[in-house]
Parts: sequence; C-alpha cells; structure tokens
Amino acid sequence: MNDDRTARVWTSITTQALAHGVAPDARHACYACAEALQATGVGLSLSLTRTPGRALPEPVIATSPIAERLEELQFTLGEGPSPEAAAQDRPVLVADLAADVNQRRWPGFLAAVGAHDIAAIFAFPVSSGGARVGVLTVYRAVTGNLSGPELADGLAYADAVLVLTLDHHSGLPVSSGGRRGFDPVDFRAEVHQAAGMVSAQLGVSVTDALSRLRAYAYAQDRRLADIAHAVVSRRLRFHPDGSVGAPDADDVADTNEGRADDSDLEGRA
Repeated sequence: MNDDRTARVWTSITTQALAHGVAPDARHACYACAEALQATGVGLSLSLTRTPGRALPEPVIATSPIAERLEELQFTLGEGPSPEAAAQDRPVLVADLAADVNQRRWPGFLAAVGAHDIAAIFAFPVSSGGARVGVLTVYRAVTGNLSGPELADGLAYADAVLVLTLDHHSGLPVSSGGRRGFDPVDFRAEVHQAAGMVSAQLGVSVTDALSRLRAYAYAQDRRLADIAHAVVSRRLRFHPDGSVGAPDADDVADTNEGRADDSDLEGRA
C-alpha cells in the first residue's frame, strides 16, 4: 500500500471524526470513503458471530438511505456483490448492474435494485488472512469501472475499517489506528501465522486472536510484526488465563530461533 495514500486515507477519516468532536471509528471511515469515491452511499456489514464464515455479515453502517436499503436487501436475500465478496474473500467489482451476466448472477437482488437508482456496486472484503471481519460496499448511481487510484483507495479504506474494527473489538483506544496508520508490513504472512497459532492456544476465532495480538502489541508499545515473530518462533505464548509469557517446554524444543530482545515481552494481555 502506498504510504502517501495510506496517510491521505487516515487524514480523511480523522477529519470526519474531528468534525463531530470524537475519536475516529468505522462510521467515519465509511463517510470518508463515500466522499473520496463520489459514491451515492457506502455500507458496512460486519460478521457479528464469533464463528466467522458461518453467517452472512450483518448491516451495521450506511451513509445514505439507499445504501441502508441495499445492505438490508443483500442480507435478507443472501445474494449480491457484498455476500459474494464475504464468501470468496475478494473484491467484487460490478461496473454495470444491468449487464445480462449480473442479472443471471443475482436475480432476486437485482430485481429489487431497479427501484433504487443504483447502477454500479463495488464490494471490498474487510479481512486479513483468516480474520474475516466484514465487507465495505460502495454504491454508485452511474455505470463504469473504478479508476486505478479509486480502486486503490477502496482497498485502503477497507484496510482502515479492519484496523478500527479490530481495535474496537480488543478495547484499544479507537484513535490508535489513525495515530499509527495502517502498515501493510504489519499484516504480512507471519502475522497471519501467529494469529492462527494464538487462535489454537486460546480456542478462539482467528479474528479474536488477531485482536489479542494487536492489543498486546499496543500495550507493550511494540510493532505487531515483532510480537508475531516472537509467537511464530515460539518465544512467546498466549495462555487462556489471560497471561502472556514463556512457551511450554515442548514448544521451546521445537525451535532455536528467535530474537534476543524477545525475553522482555512477558506480561499480561
């Protein structure tokens, strides 16, 4: 992700929040995204179940009445770009809803869309690795693909929503995402691997595990990537009682790798 774009996206979210005198949250990200992409509306659906993938993401935010109605329709019918983006964990970009291929793809949803003056929909998964949080969906009244920069902006806003949602989920100050920004390096493969390991250690979903990792990194004032490395190299283990510290003897025997400064990471999450 381009650093300038990331900074611009977070600035736009913070500006929305400052206008209301509050800390940034996912709602401000939706309004900033709608403005940046000249959308008729933007909707956010989140997976409120503790078992991601077992249920459709539920509508929680809409920036306009049209976006609210179409979010509800897709959830009710179980079809449309947003449910497809959630199921396949990839962007679903529909430049012309009236195209025959789309009429065959989502017949029920598109039959209802006709009354709402929406011509194009772009749905972006809010996810990272196994942590699937929801879908950010952009609604436009005119046909046409997103430009390259617009597509990159849509992905950046989805990333921002991911950070804001995880921080809220883990009880972090909601301003932490805006202050620190979104570092794509923080969500590299090693972080995904660490989240899977912590998920197994705690018996929780990968989304919950990633929230725990972020909360611990924040509390220790360390980069998420550093905490993930300590977990993956079995220098650090999360325990069900809430403690975080040395791994079991069997884990230590599995590897001799790890950073020399990992020893100061023990504590409580």
